[in-house]
Amino acid sequence: MKPMNSRILSQLINLTTQAGEIIMDLRDNSTNYSIKADNTPLTLADKASHELIVSQLQKLTPNIPILSEESSHIPFSTRKSWNEYWLIDPLDGTRDFIDGSPDFCISIALIRDNYPSFGLIYSPYNKVHYYRLENSPSLKLVNKTTFEILTTKPKRWEKIVVGRYSTNNKGLKEHLKHKTNFETFKHGSALKFCLIAEGIYHYYPKFGRCSEWDTAAGVCILEGAGGKVIDLNNNTLKYNSTKDIISPAFRAIA
Repeated sequence: MKPMNSRILSQLINLTTQAGEIIMDLRDNSTNYSIKADNTPLTLADKASHELIVSQLQKLTPNIPILSEESSHIPFSTRKSWNEYWLIDPLDGTRDFIDGSPDFCISIALIRDNYPSFGLIYSPYNKVHYYRLENSPSLKLVNKTTFEILTTKPKRWEKIVVGRYSTNNKGLKEHLKHKTNFETFKHGSALKFCLIAEGIYHYYPKFGRCSEWDTAAGVCILEGAGGKVIDLNNNTLKYNSTKDIISPAFRAIA
């Protein structure tokens, strides 16, 4: 596919809005869930969002393969030949969703040559879209009004955001021992990337398990707002280059 055009973007915004409405309608059933093989929960909302997004993307861009969290069984022998594909988390922050927190989102990235060239994250609870087109600044869409977003540098105190369920991670605890003049905040899902991108927080270190669909759209959006995401060896993250679809430990920096 050529660089993302405005027609496809508007259809993706409509699509994620529809999926978000389905997710919100299913909130009352959020405690009715199963546990997947990787020990993560799966709700009716995960399934319904996945089915809608995948079916519509197949119509919208029939020549681009799709990898969703709920179709992650596609073998690497098939995936490794893809130089372009959609990478989707139809409901990121499922545990937050189950626990009644508003910190869940839909993430869609277009990966080209092992790196996200487009990213879109939608918060169904807040009805806010964040997105970035290739070689463009990152934008926030609220009530049909679009704003450009930019990261901010800490003035005196650094605001560090961490996952709600990862505060006891040994690597994270050790990492934070070496920081000074900071305050930590807990927040769920890939929305953490967006909140750094719009200047609310400054830093997000991640040491626990994290899949590629959890990071791709957020990486794209944060970079378009002036930030960066690097692994512990200061390298950018790569996508679809290994069998396990796991992102390494990383630091998202304003």
